Amino acid sequence: MNRAYSDYENYTDEQLIDMLRNGDEAITDYICNKYKYLVRSKAKSMFILGADAEDLIQEGMIGLFKAVRDYDSGRDASFFTFADLCISRQMYTAVQASKRKKHIPLNSYVSIYGADADGAERTDRELLEVLQDQAGRNPEEMVLDRERLEYLESAIERELSAFEKQVLDLYLTGMSYTQIAKVLGRDEKSTDNALHRLKGKIRKML
Repeated sequence: MNRAYSDYENYTDEQLIDMLRNGDEAITDYICNKYKYLVRSKAKSMFILGADAEDLIQEGMIGLFKAVRDYDSGRDASFFTFADLCISRQMYTAVQASKRKKHIPLNSYVSIYGADADGAERTDRELLEVLQDQAGRNPEEMVLDRERLEYLESAIERELSAFEKQVLDLYLTGMSYTQIAKVLGRDEKSTDNALHRLKGKIRKML
């Protein structure tokens, strides 16, 4: 790291943004370099929705740049929270535009239902348990799995509302309902309700 960048390490992000507004334009590059790990991390989770990894990273960096440009310490939360939101929104918009996302990726390890708090035997099966194409299965089983996947994706497309499908997409990336609400620009209550509705619908499909 060069000397100019090391000088910025003693300041908070919010202080750096103020310095940027006062003419220190090198701070933009510093912050983008500082948070590129966040962009790459989010690209890995969004990748399961079907978008190209490099395209997602590029879109994420655009979102990060917009965060630097638009952050207002008097209006927004911390810069990190604001940047996280901007990056997620930019990436998800790109995924939607690509029209290549899958609602239930085979390599997703995110449970739709989660573990029971009391440790009791669950009646709800995780999507992974239903869909994962594990090694060692014979061709007939693999065909049946493929048919189950196609049936479930078709049922999801038919039974879930547009909003519920958006919530499902982002939930499968590991986001909480509060994070999903921020990315979609919806209130937390309606997002949580949509998550519960779609879980019930998928439970019936399974």
